[in-house]
Amino acid sequence: MAKSTTRYVCSECGWDGLKWVGRCPQCGQWGTVEEFHEARPAATSSRTAAPGRTSRTQAATATAISAATPITQVDTSTAARLATGFGEFDRVLGGGIVPGSVVLIAGEPGIGKSTLLLETAGNIAAARPDGKVLYLSGEESQAQVRLRAARINAMEPNLLLASTTDLATVLGLIERERPTLAIVDSAQTIVSQDVDGISGGSTQVREVASALIDTAKTLDVPVLLVGHVTKDGSIAGPRTLEHLVDVVCQFEGDAETALRMLRAVKNRFGPTDEVGCFDMSGEGIEEVSDPSGLFLSSADEQVEGTCVTFTLDGHRSLPIEIQALVTNSVLPTPRRAVVGVEANRIAMLTAVLYRHGKVNLLANDLYVSTIAGGLAKEPACDLAIVAALASAAKAKPIVRSICAIGEISLTGQIRPVPRLEHRLREAARLGFTVAVVPPTRKKVAIEGLRIVEVTHLRDALDALKVI
Repeated sequence: MAKSTTRYVCSECGWDGLKWVGRCPQCGQWGTVEEFHEARPAATSSRTAAPGRTSRTQAATATAISAATPITQVDTSTAARLATGFGEFDRVLGGGIVPGSVVLIAGEPGIGKSTLLLETAGNIAAARPDGKVLYLSGEESQAQVRLRAARINAMEPNLLLASTTDLATVLGLIERERPTLAIVDSAQTIVSQDVDGISGGSTQVREVASALIDTAKTLDVPVLLVGHVTKDGSIAGPRTLEHLVDVVCQFEGDAETALRMLRAVKNRFGPTDEVGCFDMSGEGIEEVSDPSGLFLSSADEQVEGTCVTFTLDGHRSLPIEIQALVTNSVLPTPRRAVVGVEANRIAMLTAVLYRHGKVNLLANDLYVSTIAGGLAKEPACDLAIVAALASAAKAKPIVRSICAIGEISLTGQIRPVPRLEHRLREAARLGFTVAVVPPTRKKVAIEGLRIVEVTHLRDALDALKVI
């Protein structure tokens, strides 16, 4: 058994020390410093005893020292990205998977992480029949993974399955097979025999991540790593896990809806403001290249209490339909129920609507919601929220071909929003003919879209014909 050393590590920022403290001296968080035992791997450990591993590492080190090359002469032909078979996934990664990179996919339990990666493995195996794709599962048996692969149509002869929780076995399989892509599901289930600690603990997760990164860089094999999240939504294990890997992606979505969003939180090879949209079904995951229709109702008739706005999610401009219901309250304190909208924002906008729009809803029950799990938490959605509330209160529907974009200040002014032209072009593409927006310094002209600039809340409500 390897010799163990006791250290104390902050689960929030990764600080470590020899003594326990109640408050982390680096990030200032209380109660985040935990004890763990870090072992020093012996010279004959499984990681160093793998066939050819020591000599290969030493040779690579010697080559790197003697091969300092001018940056203008560095060969980039070996950095060709690997397409995942999902255009949405490739865009989030910056164009595909970089050889030798380690990508961490994190998300809530049951959100579809394993399904997404298994379908990605099937796509790559089908596109590259001369290569191998290795899927290593520490949570399910080979039979269970095969049943899911058959359900999502990912049955390929060069897709190799293995079920193990031993780190040495995982590294040995990757080194022996030399796959085009390796998928490890998940980091919290793999255990190293060279260090102490329970499965999923800070010690084990750090050791597993370090070993996989070392193997990926040495053999130039990309690794997709599944990560669990804690109850507060952060990735389980030490915070250094996110610093070690090359890419961190969050797979988000509501379990009650089929919409799934993939976001890049960290990306050494591309942008971090891209968002990929997917649709979860019983047959697997399908990418949604144009998610505009998901957030709009299919009703053609005009209904009071609805207004459409456009919000930014990364580089994408998405339409969001705001629905509002106003009823007389029988409670001493009127109720405010919201879905997809911030409750504090509704309270503020209700006060602004009363003071500057002359529409009194302070004594009414207000219900505000979005369609299909969309989020209208950007300030640019203020004007559409207020318009929907006024429309519901006055029983005057807003024309379906009109959209409203703008932030509302406490003085009732309609303030500019970022990338307005990008939002308006998306509105014109979807068939909207009128857009009520704040004034801009640079005049925007879009064919087929009449732009109505307003400076005050009262003018906006008049343009929308709800008062």
